Amino acid sequence: MISFQVNSESASFAGDSNTPLLWVLRDHLHLTGTKFGCGIGQCGACTVHIDGRAQRSCITPIAAIEGRSITTIEGLAGAGGELHPVQQAWLEIDVPQCGYCQAGQIMATVDFLKTYPKPTDQNINDDMTNICRCGTYVRIRSAIHRAAELTGAGE
Repeated sequence: MISFQVNSESASFAGDSNTPLLWVLRDHLHLTGTKFGCGIGQCGACTVHIDGRAQRSCITPIAAIEGRSITTIEGLAGAGGELHPVQQAWLEIDVPQCGYCQAGQIMATVDFLKTYPKPTDQNINDDMTNICRCGTYVRIRSAIHRAAELTGAGE
């Protein structure tokens, strides 16, 4: 049995230890905000935080999660329901078109802003590797800058 935390709640999985974290989240824990995109860790639709760092859950075997802490898009907002500044920026800028990749984009951005609290466009171009099939990159970039402002770092 593999035990871990998901969104500050205890969880466990007794199946195949090679099962990707993505499928444990979606099929066993019913947390469907994390999306399946490519299955090879390239697109980023499956991005979650593992011990506070963005990782692609489609290529992370559940065996690697023993004793660790996972945060999904469902756990990003505060306990009182207040949105995370990145979620707020996404709404203000009206980023999503189809919306499929947005949970992964948001989770990647939260981690990105830890490294680049005052990001430049070049930082975003170089380090934000999640793919948006609809091509909303201009709005994604604007929302990242707005999230930096909302956290007080971008001022």
